[in-house]
Amino acid sequence: MSRALFKATSLVGGMTLISRILGFIRDMVLARYFGAGMVMDAFFVAFKIPNFMRRTFGEGAFSLAFVPVISEYKTTRRHAEVRELADRVAGSLGLVLMVITLIGVIAAPVLVWIFAPGFSVHEDKYQLTVAMVRVTFPYLLFISLTAFAGGILNTYGKFGVPAFTPVLLNVVMIAAAIWLAPHLANPGMALAWGVFIAGVLQLLFQVPFLLRLKLMPRPKLSDGHEAVTRIMKLMLPALFGSSVSQINMVVDTVIASFLATGSVSWLYYSDRLMEFPLGVFSIALGTVILPNMAQHFAAKSAEGFSATMDWALRLTAVMVIPAAIGLFFMSGPLLVTLFHYGAFNTHDARMASVSLSAYAFGLLGFTLVKIFAPGFYARQDTRTPVKIGIISVIANIVLNIVITIPWAMSGAAAPHAGLALATSLAAFINAGLLYRGLRRSGVYTPAPGWRPLFRQVLIANLVMGGLLWLGAGNLNVWLARNAVHRGLWLALWVAVAILVYFLVLLLSGFRLRHLRRAPAV
Repeated sequence: MSRALFKATSLVGGMTLISRILGFIRDMVLARYFGAGMVMDAFFVAFKIPNFMRRTFGEGAFSLAFVPVISEYKTTRRHAEVRELADRVAGSLGLVLMVITLIGVIAAPVLVWIFAPGFSVHEDKYQLTVAMVRVTFPYLLFISLTAFAGGILNTYGKFGVPAFTPVLLNVVMIAAAIWLAPHLANPGMALAWGVFIAGVLQLLFQVPFLLRLKLMPRPKLSDGHEAVTRIMKLMLPALFGSSVSQINMVVDTVIASFLATGSVSWLYYSDRLMEFPLGVFSIALGTVILPNMAQHFAAKSAEGFSATMDWALRLTAVMVIPAAIGLFFMSGPLLVTLFHYGAFNTHDARMASVSLSAYAFGLLGFTLVKIFAPGFYARQDTRTPVKIGIISVIANIVLNIVITIPWAMSGAAAPHAGLALATSLAAFINAGLLYRGLRRSGVYTPAPGWRPLFRQVLIANLVMGGLLWLGAGNLNVWLARNAVHRGLWLALWVAVAILVYFLVLLLSGFRLRHLRRAPAV
């Protein structure tokens, strides 16, 4: 079991790695040409609005409700019934998305006021954001249908195609920033049009692979189809439960819009670096285990279900904790090396590094949510994550009030970092409550061997953390280096840290084959 999961996770992670590397190149291009001022603040909000809804309707609630049901159909029904389900879902989802998209384009001024109320006191920034939202909002329609197609492909083990699709967004955005922007009266609008074009291309990219599976949807309305009705019922509570982290991000953006200009951009750039390991590993892992656990649940295999989750948690302990420590200690060097060019100045780098350190603290919490939540959705339980999600959102708001507002009122530097810290703490609260729910319901039982694994990982991370603390040194040294020297020194320290980490793990008795075989249950 775990060998196939390991292979699938590696494939998704590899494809996502390509996308994330291109994403960094994209962000380097954006930082060089647009910096962290009004234009980028406006674009990041304009992109965040459809992205928030995309992660709610597409990769969020819809996927979490759709994948378990189509996995059940694949396991227990004929292919013709699976195809009929895809047709009915495509018609119903497409109609809903078209209506939402139309409303979003018309109501763009209201959406901007909701997501970034602080922009309303800056007329130019507000109007630019509204104009961008009207171009970027249809991305919701295209990318949600892309996520629907990806859910079908993932269910049939075609993980690489959906994982590669985000590459197209990054390529188009880079092209828009470099070649389209100089030809527009407002260069920033090129970024919004890049998002629109990328959405169309990402959807079209899925079509040949659906045709090969003979599952290319022919959209039909639901007409009371049993499975579509069940998906809709599962989706309603999941709309909130799956978007908890997004809601927390929106809360952060709302507060950041009242802080110094650049705060939204600093949070974006630091979040992008945190999203690198989260996307390459954590989201890839969650993507792979959801259909696997759903099929175990449909086959009434409680042991296989628990073993899948235990394997995912062991892999997380070995891979995510060192990534979090690396981001924490190397936050400054990473941001200086990747973004400190052109319009992205020294102040921007210092401010973004503070919030990156705060996000790094929460990386493990974000990852655990990606693993624990599918444990509920795979069993078609969408209500429990909603209840826990409400607690998490309330906790984030309270933490923002307790941490960020006093920080900002005191006049201290970098109050935006309080937003990142509050989001990180809320992620751990979310993960802890999800874990307690899984344990209480009896669907997950930790397998033997956790105590020695924890000891091995702890020792290796302490050694690696000390090494990176020395490597980070004084940020002024990194600022004084040119781009080539920064890149070489960063690559050297990262390579040495990885080597030392795994060497200490091996010396303590850990072996990679322990992660490739299914743990005992």
